[in-house]
Amino acid sequence: MLTVDKEEAERESPKFKWVDVGLNLTEEEDEAITRIPINMSKRCQALMKQIICFSTQKGSFCHLLAAWVRRMKPIRADWLSLLKELKNLDSPFYIKVAEFSLLEDSFEANPRDYTKIIHYYGKLNQVSDAEKTLVAMRNRGFLVDQVTLTAMVQLYSKAGYHQLAEETFNDIKLLGEPLDYRSYGSMIMAYIRAGAPEKGEALLREMDSQEICAGKEVYKALLRAYSMGGDAQGANRVFSAVQIAGITPDVKLCGLLINAYTVLGESQNARLAFENMRKAGIKATDKCVALVLAAYEKEEKLNEALGFLVELEKESIMVEKEASAVLARWFKKLGVVERVGLLLNEFSAAQSLNI
Repeated sequence: MLTVDKEEAERESPKFKWVDVGLNLTEEEDEAITRIPINMSKRCQALMKQIICFSTQKGSFCHLLAAWVRRMKPIRADWLSLLKELKNLDSPFYIKVAEFSLLEDSFEANPRDYTKIIHYYGKLNQVSDAEKTLVAMRNRGFLVDQVTLTAMVQLYSKAGYHQLAEETFNDIKLLGEPLDYRSYGSMIMAYIRAGAPEKGEALLREMDSQEICAGKEVYKALLRAYSMGGDAQGANRVFSAVQIAGITPDVKLCGLLINAYTVLGESQNARLAFENMRKAGIKATDKCVALVLAAYEKEEKLNEALGFLVELEKESIMVEKEASAVLARWFKKLGVVERVGLLLNEFSAAQSLNI
C-alpha cells in the first residue's frame, strides 16, 4: 500500500530516466509488446512498453509512473485503460498502478476506486493492506458507504475475522440506509464460515421480512452448512425457504438435503428426499444414489438397499463409480463381495414374484 505522499516522493527522489524500449529487448519482452492492444491511446501504449521492460535497476516504479504523468499528461480514461489491461494480464504491477493513481488529480478518484482495491486485497487475504486503503479513503474525505463496508465484511469473513465482520456489518446498519442483499449475503456467509449457520438463517428471515431476496449461492451455502453438520431440520427449513423464494431446486440442492439424512443415518428420509427429487423431474446423479446407499449402510439395511438398486435398474438408472464404491466397501465389510451378483439376482427375482 502506498503510504508516502506523492509530492514528498517526487521531492526526495531523482527523476526517472525514460528509456528507449526499442533497444536490447528480450524475446519475451518483444512478444509482450506486440500484444499491447492497438486501441489503447499512444500515451498508454508508451507506459505499457516501459512496464514490460521495467526492472528495479532502472529505478523506482513510482518514479516511472511519475515520469509518465509529467510527460504524457494522462486523463482518467487513460488510467482506467491501463488498469483494465494490467488486470486482464494478472500483472503484479496492477495494484501498484491502482494505488498510485489514487494520489493523482488526473485520475479523479472516487469511492468505488478504493473499493476495487479493497476487493483486490480481499482476494489475497491481505487484511492490513485493505484496512490501510480504507483509512486512506477516509483521510481523503470520502464517505465510506454501504458498498465499501460490505467489501470489508467479505474480506474479514474470508480471512476468518468473524468478530470484525460482525462489527463492520453493524457499522453498515448505523448508516441508516436500507441494507441490500449483498450486505446481508456477506454477513450470512461470515456466520456460516464461523460455524454459526443459525445466525445466518436468522438474517435470512430478516431479509424475508423486508422482501429482500438472497442469492441462490447464499441458500446453497447455508444448506450445505446444515447438511454437513447432520442438522436435517435446519436443512429442511432452508430447502423450504429456497422454494418460497421462487428458486427452483437443482440436483445439488437436493443432494445436500439427502446428505443431511445420510449423515444422521436416516435412510428412510434420505430415500424419500431422493424420490421427491425425481418426482420433481430432476435427474438423479450417481452422487445422490451413493448418498442413499450410504444411509442404508449406516443402518445396516441390506435388503432395503438391494430393493433400491432393483428399482433403479427398472428405471434404467445405472450405478456408477461413486455409488459402486459405497457398495464395494459395504459388501467387503460383510464378506460377500463374490456373491454380490447372486444376491442382486435373487432379490430381483423375489421382487418380480411379489409383483
